[in-house]
Amino acid sequence: MTGTLNKVMLIGHTGDDVKMHYFEGGGSIGRFPLATNESYTNRTTGERVTSTEWHNVVVRNKAAEICEKYLKKGDKVYIEGRIKTRKWQDDQGNERYQTEIHCTEFTFLTPKNESGAEPSGNSQASGSKPAQPKKDTYSNRDEAYSQDEEDDDLPF
Repeated sequence: MTGTLNKVMLIGHTGDDVKMHYFEGGGSIGRFPLATNESYTNRTTGERVTSTEWHNVVVRNKAAEICEKYLKKGDKVYIEGRIKTRKWQDDQGNERYQTEIHCTEFTFLTPKNESGAEPSGNSQASGSKPAQPKKDTYSNRDEAYSQDEEDDDLPF
């Protein structure tokens, strides 16, 4: 194989609400932390150990607006994207780095009535049907396809 691949797939819980930044040209960017957990049993002590890894997720434009509207702190979400590292200088002149996940697709996995957006007083009565999880999927490739279709003169 001669090519390379930069692809990340994560399922985790949001650590905060989406923080938005809007640009003059109409674009926008949203950022939020995502926690993924790994559990294992320590062989020597027999103790159950859970470690959490935090990821900085970046979404752009329409995807960012959708995430801002529907994702709340603690929601479970599937994220697909690529790893990107930014480099900058801090106030003291030191080089700083930050690794981010630039999201290209996502699926909300938290059931609607369990989302952080819903009032906490709504709980299901015993014996009622279990909540259906959100299956709202977004891909920024969908926008690219719809734009290409409009510019296409071909009859097929």
